Amino acid sequence: MEAVLTHLRGAIERGEYAIGDRLPSEAELCRTLEVSRPVLREALRALQTMGLTVSRTGRGTYVVADAAREPTFGEYTAGDLLEVRRHVEIPVAGYAALRRTPDDLDKLTHLLDRMERETDTTVWVAMDTLFHLCVAEAAQNPVFRRVIEEIRDALARQSAFLNDLGGRREHSDREHRALVEALREGSEQDAVRAMSHHLDRVETTLTDIVRPARTGTPTQGGPEQ
Repeated sequence: MEAVLTHLRGAIERGEYAIGDRLPSEAELCRTLEVSRPVLREALRALQTMGLTVSRTGRGTYVVADAAREPTFGEYTAGDLLEVRRHVEIPVAGYAALRRTPDDLDKLTHLLDRMERETDTTVWVAMDTLFHLCVAEAAQNPVFRRVIEEIRDALARQSAFLNDLGGRREHSDREHRALVEALREGSEQDAVRAMSHHLDRVETTLTDIVRPARTGTPTQGGPEQ
């Protein structure tokens, strides 16, 4: 999928597909790039998330920009989402360290163990958002939980995007593990530090993904499946 995305993004940024142009049909792109339709559709969704294209039902995918914009996850931009997460989830981690119950720790530990064993990315993404919701619950303030519930869909979209294009999954597991250990120790300072580090890495990965792609000529024969 990354190879397909790089190929299509490069073609758009080089002007091979100009703003207003419709991309070739999915069937044509699958034949040309020699990939399956699910792989192609993931790449097309990523292009739309990056603001390069828009999908119009029954009409196809159209180019709307020649440079990647700030990613949008559902109703929220990456910047808006990260700003809220920093103001909510960092203090929430501190409160959770002070207020978590043995049941909270058991739930988070069990969930993290499952995440580290999970092989299905879609299932992992669902558990990733549940993990952050459980941390909010451990802070023992229902308002925090409600805020995370409000952005839960956006968090899932962002998580999938970062995993597909930034290889974030294993890093996230380690960062989550550090947070759970801080909660277990009851260390507000360590919990705040762990959540801050986690969100810093999310921001860095997003920046790396959106950074302008290389404009070299695609390799002959296109990307492999």
